[in-house]
Amino acid sequence: MQAAWLLGALVVPQLLGFSHGAQGAEREWEGGWGGAQEEEREREALMLKHLQEALGLPARRGDQNPEGNSEGRGAWATEENGQGEEGEEEPTSTPHVSPSPSPTPEDAITYILGRLAGLDAGLHQVHVRLHTLDTRVAELTRGLRQLREVAGDTRDAVQALQEAQSRAEREHGRLEGCLKGARLGHKCFLLSRDFEAQAAAQARCVARGGSLAQPADSRQMETLTRYLRAALAPYNWPVWLGVHDRRAEGLYLFENGQRVSFFAWHRAPSPEPGPRPSAAPHPLSPNQPNGGVLENCVAQASDDGSWWDHDCDRRLYYVCEFPY
Repeated sequence: MQAAWLLGALVVPQLLGFSHGAQGAEREWEGGWGGAQEEEREREALMLKHLQEALGLPARRGDQNPEGNSEGRGAWATEENGQGEEGEEEPTSTPHVSPSPSPTPEDAITYILGRLAGLDAGLHQVHVRLHTLDTRVAELTRGLRQLREVAGDTRDAVQALQEAQSRAEREHGRLEGCLKGARLGHKCFLLSRDFEAQAAAQARCVARGGSLAQPADSRQMETLTRYLRAALAPYNWPVWLGVHDRRAEGLYLFENGQRVSFFAWHRAPSPEPGPRPSAAPHPLSPNQPNGGVLENCVAQASDDGSWWDHDCDRRLYYVCEFPY
């Protein structure tokens, strides 16, 4: 019993003090919040008035005397606060609630003008950069046009040099053929010891200003035979001539398209006389031509000057002829 009495004596005064403090804090919060709202309304009315004056708009009736209304509301609030003070005792310290400052019309106009000035400066910079880019593009276009002109001139110069080089090579080949080879009339024959197919040999002769040898009669044939025998003796090498039947089997033409009228085909040796002569041809030297459609190009033997047909892709020596 005594313990319960002591517990009540300690707890009840604390509860009463807590209730009284809560009521005082509530009254202080209501008073501070009400004052902040009134001050915010006054600032809004003042800002609206200044904005109307800046824009030249007529003021509404309710906005003629915002200061008076604010004063009336302030007086009425003061009376209520006075009556409340008579009935209740104020706490020793009242916290002051300061509302956040509201922007004035001058601040809003200054902000808008500042933003417009920033946009204007940004547009000016964009225009300056665009002008710089246009100038640069014009310079690059002019430079590209000049480069194209120079490239065209260079291309023409290179083409002219290539043509001059081709003419020089042809002239050099012709002079070399006639100085180092065998000359007969208006022709010069020159042997080449490079192994080439028949078409490649013809291309190399043309690049040097000539063509594969085209002996048109027995006199040219004899001159060419003596020249090849002296150049390749004591060996026997087949050498490409400018004779073929690629267009039609059995129709032999020169490289210039003329039909061949003189032939020196190899013939098998006659059988030796004796009691039993052999009528079969020699297996290593049959009569020519014998290749049919598989051998369409003609090569000349260097020992006796006879003609043999061969596969055109076979790589052999070749002899060129040049005009004199």
